[in-house]
Amino acid sequence: MAQPESKKIFFENLSGAGKAIAVLTSGGDAQGMNAAVRAVVRMGLYVGAKVYFIHEGYQGMVDGGENIVEASWESVSSMLQVGGTVIGSARCKEFRTHEGRLKAAHNLVQQGITNLCVIGGDGSLTGANLFREEWSGLLTELVEQGLIEADAVQKYSALHIVGMVGSIDNDFCGTDMTIGTDSALHRIIEVVDAIMTTAQSHQRTFVLEVMGRHCGYLALVSALACGADWVLIPEMPPEDGWEDKMCEKLSANRAGMKRLNIIIVAEGAIDRSNRPITTDYIKDLVVKCLGFDTRVTILGHVQRGGTPSAFDRILASRMGVEAVLALLETTANTPACVVSLCGNQSVRLPLMECVQMTQEVQRAMDGKRFEEAVRLRGRSFENNLRTYKLLAHRKPESELPVSNFNVAVLNVGAPAAGMNAAVRSAVRVGISEGHKMFAVSDGFEGFYKGQIKEIKWADVGGWTGQGGTLLGTKRTLPGKHVDKIAEQMRLHNINALLIVGGFEAFESLLQLYEARATHEDFCIPMCMLPATISNNVPGTDLSIGADTALNAIVETCDRIKQSASGTKRRVFIIETMGGYCGYLASVGGLAAGADAAYIYEEPFDIRDLQANVEHLTEKMKTSIQRGLVLRNENCNENYTTDFIYQLYSEEGRGVFDSRKNVLGHMQQGGAPSPFDRNFGTKITAKAMQWVSKKLVETYRQDEGRVFANTEDTCCLLGMRRRALVFQPVVQLKGETDFVHRIPKEQWWLKLRPLMKILAKYKTSYDVSDSGQLMHVVRNRPKESDASVAI
Repeated sequence: MAQPESKKIFFENLSGAGKAIAVLTSGGDAQGMNAAVRAVVRMGLYVGAKVYFIHEGYQGMVDGGENIVEASWESVSSMLQVGGTVIGSARCKEFRTHEGRLKAAHNLVQQGITNLCVIGGDGSLTGANLFREEWSGLLTELVEQGLIEADAVQKYSALHIVGMVGSIDNDFCGTDMTIGTDSALHRIIEVVDAIMTTAQSHQRTFVLEVMGRHCGYLALVSALACGADWVLIPEMPPEDGWEDKMCEKLSANRAGMKRLNIIIVAEGAIDRSNRPITTDYIKDLVVKCLGFDTRVTILGHVQRGGTPSAFDRILASRMGVEAVLALLETTANTPACVVSLCGNQSVRLPLMECVQMTQEVQRAMDGKRFEEAVRLRGRSFENNLRTYKLLAHRKPESELPVSNFNVAVLNVGAPAAGMNAAVRSAVRVGISEGHKMFAVSDGFEGFYKGQIKEIKWADVGGWTGQGGTLLGTKRTLPGKHVDKIAEQMRLHNINALLIVGGFEAFESLLQLYEARATHEDFCIPMCMLPATISNNVPGTDLSIGADTALNAIVETCDRIKQSASGTKRRVFIIETMGGYCGYLASVGGLAAGADAAYIYEEPFDIRDLQANVEHLTEKMKTSIQRGLVLRNENCNENYTTDFIYQLYSEEGRGVFDSRKNVLGHMQQGGAPSPFDRNFGTKITAKAMQWVSKKLVETYRQDEGRVFANTEDTCCLLGMRRRALVFQPVVQLKGETDFVHRIPKEQWWLKLRPLMKILAKYKTSYDVSDSGQLMHVVRNRPKESDASVAI
């Protein structure tokens, strides 16, 4: 909810003057750690604090000297796109001893550092908390040894700590995603997509080992994102006798015209007796039982490497800024916290609550309480597992319920990566719920022309990794063809409709809802899933396809920036898609480290353009070599990309030269990102379960037909802050600007000040949402809860 002006808290009122903040990365490295370091440094300097790097993690804190260096604005320039951690990370035995921590305390006090931002896994964060608890005792010891003055104990009385979780395994309880997880999934999916083409050629079976010694998140989500035949994870060991079941499944898939099998194994996979299940064991098993040509691929440290994905850069930048805010607000009595993401929101959680719950998972696994381990991992993990089981394992015909309902699925609007994953999910969940599924080609145009045919389980095999839309899509709205569409619905006896698409899909659903008045054929459950790269659909914070487009933008911006390295100072003007919606330009700008992003939602005039040019000119006089300016295609009809390019060229003459790029349709193409595959799969599974429920509720026994005529049977399923919500489309009408095809209120506008702060602009930033310390919520076991959280 928007808060009244008087209630809003702006962080200008929080000052860091006189404070010293140190940032360190510890434990295993993860992509995105640099983005977090950059955000902490720039936000710290912005609020007037001194910021220090601690090189080589806790080892550097213990060794002191040149390992603790003051950071400047320029010292974090150009590190956003670099994987790993540029300030180094090391495992440190010495910090585990009292003497080691004493040395570390001495080194910090010498620099006046009492605020610590730790980016690492649960071990690193537990160590930081212990250090905080011992702090006053350590200072007293240092005074006794004559190493510091007595007044220093008073002056530096408390050590404040904020943690950010950097771990590719996503093994930390309380957080939806840890920094690095999404990038590691990108590496895995790139490899799986490549392996699939070679496996297809030779009819091979591939056994892939991914990282995750104690946590199966990477294995599970990559299996969900590539439609693997079998997955083995430590939290949920297979039932005894799994070997036969797996071989049956593999041979059944081959019999169903599938030319390859993919088996994904987490490195910590175990059986019910806690014995490890190795890739070689599986390979030998498949060869012995089935005689299939089988190969093993161990991904290893590839998963830790490479550039961070757009998601990880945004996550780390948001967390870094939030961490500095948390440090400015801590008092001696507040417990150490971790900043994390829940759904789409930044939250602060007590560090030790999260650590204890993470350790409980391991205890549950050691005690063979596997269901409890899965529950403790959190709702996101639990639902990934449930969705995977639903989509990967086809029940025999005899076990399937028979609903006698026909459900049609179609794509509407422009293509978006992830649409195919959504359709696959709809078809398979629909079939397992007992429905007959129909696929409509080419949107409503195909619908009124009768391009409708039944689609079976095997027809959608291998669809998750395909870009664009295999069903075909058109922007045609149903309004003018209502009669013909109604006729086709009668002809095929369609009892429910699932539409996957963008703003046109939303408008279509509104037209069909209105057509209920004249055509009873539309009095059926109808649900829409937002899928558009522009992310301009009302009722949802995220759309299927937007993440893939962001990655395309960020990747291209990285390359464009690099093209100027070692030449002279250069500014790039880059035009992004999005219609009137500035999501891609703003969030892409945050992820690519842009200096400015011009969008329709935030009007600008010639004075703003002039101020931006002057700001860049000043920056370019320092050691900074490159500037990046993003412009949404429709941000202003007169200040075109050419105009802005010419303005920057003229005004920057003698200081920098300019180049322009229009990214165009490359933002729409490409294989879907792991996030879009997963998001598309999971929200569609939830939508199909809603459709089934509504079909049962609206079926009139006496008339032998479905009749749904209420607002709540024509919905859009969207992600709002932390939850997936079904919203009647009629109620979303008031939230929509139909002329510019955007929602009236957009959450991501709150991220724009972050981009400005990280680009050295003075700005106003509303922090009313942050600041509350929350508690880790435990998942209670529920009877047959079929919801699918993200």
